[in-house]
Amino acid sequence: MLVVGRKPGEYVMIGEEIMVKVVKSEDGNLRLAIDAPKEVRIVRGELYEEQNNKWKS
Repeated sequence: MLVVGRKPGEYVMIGEEIMVKVVKSEDGNLRLAIDAPKEVRIVRGELYEEQNNKWKS
């Protein structure tokens, strides 16, 4: 696993098509903005785990 520090406005590229940018909301929380092709499936971690646990049962 790669761990990088990024400040609001900075981003990382995954390959040449996926950009993950750190953005700061009005309440001070950090959020991720993901720009990826439509065919790339993006799922929040808690939903991914929920789906995988259902399939294992």
